[in-house]
Amino acid sequence: MPLLATWNINSVRLRLPMVLDFLADKQPDILCLQEIKCQNDQFPQKAFAEAGYTHQAVNGQKGYHGVAIVSKQPLGDIDRREFCAMGDSRHVSALIDTAAGPARLHNFYIPAGGDEPNPEINPKFRHKLDFLAELKDWFDTPEFDAGHILVGDFNIAPHENDVWSHKQLLKVVSHTPIETETLDALRDRRNWVDLVRQHIPLEERVYSWWSYRARDWEASDRGRRLDHIWSSPAIAPHCSQVEVIREARGWTEKPSDHVPVLARIA
Repeated sequence: MPLLATWNINSVRLRLPMVLDFLADKQPDILCLQEIKCQNDQFPQKAFAEAGYTHQAVNGQKGYHGVAIVSKQPLGDIDRREFCAMGDSRHVSALIDTAAGPARLHNFYIPAGGDEPNPEINPKFRHKLDFLAELKDWFDTPEFDAGHILVGDFNIAPHENDVWSHKQLLKVVSHTPIETETLDALRDRRNWVDLVRQHIPLEERVYSWWSYRARDWEASDRGRRLDHIWSSPAIAPHCSQVEVIREARGWTEKPSDHVPVLARIA
């Protein structure tokens, strides 16, 4: 324990039945959601509590962004951090118990960055790079000397087998060299372990997101691995299993464009 899941749900109220079905089937101990797209008082707290997830940490925002953690186990010392003085709700964290001892679980929704990978003409891409720069400075503080787990929609597919075509996406936001190199440097900053790639070899293609623009996402299979679970080095050996629930992309007529990613820290 725990079995930890992360999922960009793209509106928790719109897709609540699908989330509850997922919880009933997979029974994760903790679920981290991104893009909940609701304010704190609009979050379906009662529905999650009735499903057994009585411990909740929410950082919502009207109509956009927003992150939440729902858990069967206690969440201690809940914290929310603002990045880039934008007023966006893109982070929430809490203390949890793991086999390696107490750890702080961070749930992130890193900015997507818009369509043009040029910070001089695209303020959304500048925002993304500034967000990553703030993360770098934060990781350098003594706070991160202890155990941490980072999850969420990072909006970056770092490895060439994290995208359907490395060559064709080198100039597409989420896989440009400045993004992938920055994320790799962030990972190396604290020797974070990419738990998905700890269990799934780099030679194997893995995706967690497929665009809504594709008429048949499964046939075209033009995916990217944007959703991640990282841990401090001391926690990584306790991760015994990871799973990307690919089939969730087709569970309903209007699914999220992301699918859940799970890791068992046991």
